[in-house]
Amino acid sequence: MKVSEAALDKFHEYLKDKGLKLTSERKEILKKVFSIHDHFDAEDLLFMLKKEGKDVSRASVYRTLNLLVDSSLVEKVDFGEGKAYYEHIFGHYHHDHLVCLDCGKVVQFEDPVIEKRQEEICKGHDFQLDYHTLNIFGRCKECRKGGQEDASNS
Repeated sequence: MKVSEAALDKFHEYLKDKGLKLTSERKEILKKVFSIHDHFDAEDLLFMLKKEGKDVSRASVYRTLNLLVDSSLVEKVDFGEGKAYYEHIFGHYHHDHLVCLDCGKVVQFEDPVIEKRQEEICKGHDFQLDYHTLNIFGRCKECRKGGQEDASNS
């Protein structure tokens, strides 16, 4: 079973549990989301679907993204711009992000030490972890190098 088929099955089950239907619009949106291998926003997704001739509404895109987040198939992240970005996470190992405040570059990373430590913290506080997001904000090597060059030219 391909991940997209497993994701489709999981989404269908989630919708059934909520008393909702797997409409053709929701199915098209899910398929497109799982074909994107980078962060995207809702408007990007709508544009891609429209470009492919898919008949989906803006409201359906936003509502379906919320359902996909609630069903744990998609993660919603904010890289400090006050704007929601999405990425599919079903079938992928959890990762965190380094975000450059100057150029906006996002670097994904995995760290088992961070994952283990947060589990320990939750256990120590008798807290059930459902999910987390970690975004570390700073400046990438290229932007720091550019800033140093600018400072030396002054």
